[in-house]
This record gives sequence, structure tokens and C-alpha cells, in this order.
Amino acid sequence: MEAYFDNKTNIVNARVCAVLDQAVMYTVETKFEFKGRFRTILRDENPVPGANAVVGAINWRDKSIEVLGHRQKLEEVRRKTGSLFNKQKFWRWAPARKEYELVYTHEEWKATIEDGKTIAGRFCIPFRPHLFHKSERPVVHLTSTALAEDEVFLLLVFLYEEVRRQDKTNTSISGGTGAW
Repeated sequence: MEAYFDNKTNIVNARVCAVLDQAVMYTVETKFEFKGRFRTILRDENPVPGANAVVGAINWRDKSIEVLGHRQKLEEVRRKTGSLFNKQKFWRWAPARKEYELVYTHEEWKATIEDGKTIAGRFCIPFRPHLFHKSERPVVHLTSTALAEDEVFLLLVFLYEEVRRQDKTNTSISGGTGAW
């Protein structure tokens, strides 16, 4: 699956559209309250009849992720290893599922499996403003291995990691309601 976010500057309030036919696949909506982000919802725009349209959510206050109605705390699905300057981030939704290692390099998040040998997904965030032409859109690429089991989970993980990264770099923005 290759898709792009239609809102270049605010990925937590955007539509995820397919690259092939520009069809809207998901909608990302974030509710803000007095102290910042409250909840980010991932809504399926083409749900199966009778199914819930909300397929995933990030609960920022209680630090949990919800996928297809099942909620887990972040400390249950995320682990960090390494030293201060060489941290590795691993995400796994359930013990029976694959574990993904997330790495951020050159304006791109990569999710790999099997000790970094196989790329399961990429989330490209080209955030360099251009003077004479338009900025590029954020693009997400998921392979068939990731699509089979963890499509919603990986989308939420990419969103979570990028928002946290932006929060660390945009320290002057109050309440996290600025550029991202």
C-alpha cells in the first residue's frame, strides 16, 4: 500500500489517500483539550458493512493505543533498548505478531522486521519548506507482510513516533497545537 497525507503540515488532522486513484482510505482526527492532545482517531472511510468505522486510536493522556476495539498501554506494545545516544525502538501488538524496529533517518521512519533485514513499512516526512515550488506530501509505504496483520497498528505507530519527534523539536509551540 502506498498512500499520502493530504494535509502537508498537520498529519494528525488529515486524510490518508491512495496514490493510485487518490481515493480516501482513512481519516485522522485529533481532539485537543486544554492541556494539549487528548485523542487521535483513525477512521476507515470504506468500512465493511456493519463494522465500526473507527479502526484505531491513540489516547495521549492515558498513553494507550487502540486497534480494532482492543486497547493496550504503550509500555505493553513498545520497548526501548540501547544507550543514550543509540536507542532502538521496538513495537509489537501481541506476542504472536511480528516485532517491528523503528528507525528515523533522513526525514523517514522505517519499520523493519527480522533484525533490520526486511523493511515492513516506511513513513516519509519531507518537511523542508520550498521557496519556488510546493512542499512534498508525507507518504506512507506498507509492504504486503505488514498489510496482512498490522496495517492499522503500523499507521498508528508511525503517527505516534512522528508526533513525539515533532514535539521534541518544536519546543517553542505551546500545547502541541502548532505546526503538527
